[in-house]
Amino acid sequence: MDTAPTSSHPAHQDPAHLEIRPPVLYFGTPVALLSTENEDGSFNLAPISSAWALGRTVLLGLGRQGQTARNLADRPNLVVNLPAPELWRAVERLAPLTGRHPVPPGKPHGCRFEPDKFGAAGLTEQPSRGVRPPRVAECPLQLEARAEQVRPDGSGEFVIVEAVVGTVHADARIVVPGTDHVDPAAWSPLVYSFRHYFGLGPELGHSYRTRTPRTQAAPDSPADAEPRRVPD
Repeated sequence: MDTAPTSSHPAHQDPAHLEIRPPVLYFGTPVALLSTENEDGSFNLAPISSAWALGRTVLLGLGRQGQTARNLADRPNLVVNLPAPELWRAVERLAPLTGRHPVPPGKPHGCRFEPDKFGAAGLTEQPSRGVRPPRVAECPLQLEARAEQVRPDGSGEFVIVEAVVGTVHADARIVVPGTDHVDPAAWSPLVYSFRHYFGLGPELGHSYRTRTPRTQAAPDSPADAEPRRVPD
């Protein structure tokens, strides 16, 4: 006879978690402003929230019908500008704008054509060293890059860009003096989390791979006293 206790929840259910269908999965990603060259030689500036780095390659997720995707397919040079948290209002001023005319049908309601994105956002063009698109002067980190591959994603709604970074420009205030290292205590990216803007909180600790250690966080338990490897 089976005397094991029965559960009031089926095996596949977890009472601590809900199954939900959020409209977006921006669970906390950095904001980037991409400057690219239009067909007529003018420049486009667009905010994105799908970017991550793999070595010297930055992978970007873009809307398939946007001006940035169109530009990079024909003119692959770009600048990945990384704003600090205080620039969130400028980023939001760019959000309802598009460089495409007429406005593509897939754009959200309220989106409008704007040929002068820099002016509309209140941001300043700064000449780049090795590419035609300008940098955003107000952004503390600016990555000049070239799109080596632009391909559709699995859904067909977006494109995935592999951009290889050439020159990196960093505000002197966020660089460890005498080195090529960004000081993570001085630099804070603008983070987009479920359509809200955030900065970083206080430092909790650092990876064993860092070259800019400061203080060792006190362990929470004896087990934490042992060094732990952090995956790449």
